[in-house]
Amino acid sequence: MDRRLFATEHRRLLQLERDAEIAEAERLLHARSDAELQARGTTLLRLEVVDLEPGFGGRLHAILRPSRSDGLPSHRFGPGDVVAIRQNRDDKPLCTGVFVRARSDQLTVALDDEDVDLPPLVRLDQMVTDVTFRRLDSALRELSRDKKGDEARFVDVMFGERDPAFAPRPHVESIAWLDDSLDASQRDAVALALRAEHIALIHGPPGTGKTTAVVELIRQAVANGERILACAPSNVAVDNLAERLLRAGLRIVRLGHPARVQAAVRDVALASLVEQAPEQKILRDVKREVDQGLRKAHRAKSRQDRWAARNEVRALRAELRQLEHAITRGLVDGAQVVLATTTGAASDLLNERPFDRVVIDEAAQALEAGCWIALQRAQRAVLAGDHRQLPPTIQSEEAARGGLAHTLFERLIESTHGATLSRMLSVQYRMHERIMGWSCARLYDGKLSAAAAVRTHLLTDLPDVITNEWTSEPLCFVDTAGCGHDESQGNDEGSKSNAGEAELVVRIVLALREANVPANAIAVITPYNAQVQLLRTRLGGEVDLEIGTVDGLQGREKEAVIVSLVRSNENGEVGFLAELRRLNVALTRARRHLTVIGDSATLAHDKDLCGLVEHMQQHAHYRSAFELT
Repeated sequence: MDRRLFATEHRRLLQLERDAEIAEAERLLHARSDAELQARGTTLLRLEVVDLEPGFGGRLHAILRPSRSDGLPSHRFGPGDVVAIRQNRDDKPLCTGVFVRARSDQLTVALDDEDVDLPPLVRLDQMVTDVTFRRLDSALRELSRDKKGDEARFVDVMFGERDPAFAPRPHVESIAWLDDSLDASQRDAVALALRAEHIALIHGPPGTGKTTAVVELIRQAVANGERILACAPSNVAVDNLAERLLRAGLRIVRLGHPARVQAAVRDVALASLVEQAPEQKILRDVKREVDQGLRKAHRAKSRQDRWAARNEVRALRAELRQLEHAITRGLVDGAQVVLATTTGAASDLLNERPFDRVVIDEAAQALEAGCWIALQRAQRAVLAGDHRQLPPTIQSEEAARGGLAHTLFERLIESTHGATLSRMLSVQYRMHERIMGWSCARLYDGKLSAAAAVRTHLLTDLPDVITNEWTSEPLCFVDTAGCGHDESQGNDEGSKSNAGEAELVVRIVLALREANVPANAIAVITPYNAQVQLLRTRLGGEVDLEIGTVDGLQGREKEAVIVSLVRSNENGEVGFLAELRRLNVALTRARRHLTVIGDSATLAHDKDLCGLVEHMQQHAHYRSAFELT
């Protein structure tokens, strides 16, 4: 594959995706009323600006609350979301920001513009940002340039123009393992990765301890004197890896906007480390002056007084930035492992000192262009992921068809050298063996085995859980065929709901709760947003119960999972249930109990879904919905 042609084509596909994102955001903003947008959870109206204060990392935070006393409505805003702050619907944004947190009666936004003059009442709209697009485009332009030496050899291997090379050592038998719980397949994968002169792949099916293997790899590399850049496509995945490395005792630094860093690893976030630095007394004095200036500006009676106060704050901030830059440079250079999202690896802080190896976790969910942002930082890399689970989310159908959803991990594992480059983890530590059965047979060639500790575990093995029809069975299938539980069109275009299935979900959840299964040990997942909203309405009293889409539970697990497949129609239309990777994720989140609710007559129209039904009929506790009504 010619890398220059690849880069040119991918830049075109990225532009298509960018255009699709902007068009969809604009369409929703202008095609829906304010009430509809707020009902969708993508807009919050009539927010009062309560205060401005210096936030985490020295960024300006706006504290907002509803102007009415009935609290915040239900919304989809979460930490790290990019938002537009407007005065009215059709206005140009006053500024953009990053959503930090929300309570029942107020929310916090980290502002991108420190000089913005906010009116008393504003609205928030979710928005798309071009920062990620610019970083991806820049990485592809860099990829198309001429390379020399080690960099050229590395890029040639990645595009199949040169054979990958592996050092003769270390062999599995010669490695002093830092985690002695690793199974043979994990050790084999780590050993291969350590020997890779260019690239290695760790293929980790659901529950096989992929992150455990990645952590061991990084610890072994650091013990060998290597400096590592560790990335993943999402902030959640980066924080998960950071938490594990922190527990292992490594000296790490987590890059990224403070609003996007989870509390568990906030102490090793760069902004937090700066606050703990010995030079902090000087920084604290300057920040105090900034805080005083901000409050003075916010309370100023005249525009002239406000601008004078803001000019004073601007000068103090310039001094603050100089001090912080010197501190951050020392912290990043002194870290054994630096962590960032794949796009966050574009940070200028990483420009001056190269890394010995780049490790990308969840690489099968990352756009290839995103991987190349990180891969520019070293000439050796390890990618970990599973191309049998969900790919990157692509809005443009044309871009997806053109190959934008085809990841670097997928491209390499399917290449001529795929078998040489990769090792698959083969022992899964999450699921009862009957829960993993269909995925193992259909997607992993029957090569997975359940670890002894989980092979036969049930909900009834948990403390205080009572034995009943659901808690004593690991795998259940509730068949709605012929029961009249037809799907309905939801409020969102293309989304579906199924009231009959929702009632069945409620019955099963209540049965689990009555058997003392904790609400926070249960998840209800479905492929359709409209069904999510319906289920949240029906199960609103179970505040600790997680209800969401398949995408939201990838990489996570629960003791009990109920899957509502929704589709039930005379035409046998199954929509994106036919996407095996989404189905694989849905069916592999449960540890001790999985119930699948679906219409076997509708599912039978798709070959793979028909195979799922046949598997359930043979291996699951089978119930007709007639019996539960």
